[in-house]
Amino acid sequence: MVRFEKVRFAYGGRPAILDELDLVIAPGEVLAVVGRSGAGKTTILKLVNRLLLPSAGQVFVEGRGTREWDGIRLRRQTGYAFQDVGLFPHLTVAANIGVVPRLEGWPAERVEPRVAELLALVGLPPAEYGQRLPAELSGGQRQRVGLARALAVDPKVLLMDEPFGALDPITRSEVRTEFTQLQRRLKTTVIIVTHDMGEAFSLAHRVAVLDAGRLVVCDTPAAVAASQDPRVRAFLEALPPVPGPQ
Repeated sequence: MVRFEKVRFAYGGRPAILDELDLVIAPGEVLAVVGRSGAGKTTILKLVNRLLLPSAGQVFVEGRGTREWDGIRLRRQTGYAFQDVGLFPHLTVAANIGVVPRLEGWPAERVEPRVAELLALVGLPPAEYGQRLPAELSGGQRQRVGLARALAVDPKVLLMDEPFGALDPITRSEVRTEFTQLQRRLKTTVIIVTHDMGEAFSLAHRVAVLDAGRLVVCDTPAAVAASQDPRVRAFLEALPPVPGPQ
């Protein structure tokens, strides 16, 4: 579904943010990209939806190089969910979810049932939540609305940038579980960026670890957990310990 071939990205003459990146994401796969701040995680997402173009190499989405895609068309077909959600505060929940379908020219008789379907999918009954404003929702509810909006036009690829980072631990766990169940049902290809290895292990089929713009490892959670690379071990050792019995 998505392929990076020898991708390099840099601004002007500055050091490369990504360098020699080779990466393949299969249809229906959830890939978590983990790395320190500045490692190039968000740059990967922006290269997928053509907010950025590679300085060298190529990025392919559905077999087409991103240079060949119309940027607006590609972004409308690629869902994007991020930590701050970015809901329009003056629009209702239903109107927020329906933004992209309306931009795509969907008639009202198609938009309304799609919005109701998505609200039900993310656990927010449309009759109860559809006409609320974002300010009337909890953080977890806003995150669910953001996810529904990202899925509005049934994208083949969903990009997620630290989507659960602002939530409290209990709500974060609940939303992660709901997301996993939803992805299994929809089979959407997902690239999720996080600095939290525990989150990566709980959500992804494979985990890619970036360091200084280079791919250190990309493998199953079990294989990554067994890695002896010191750059990977640093993330594993940062996982909070589970308290034992007192």
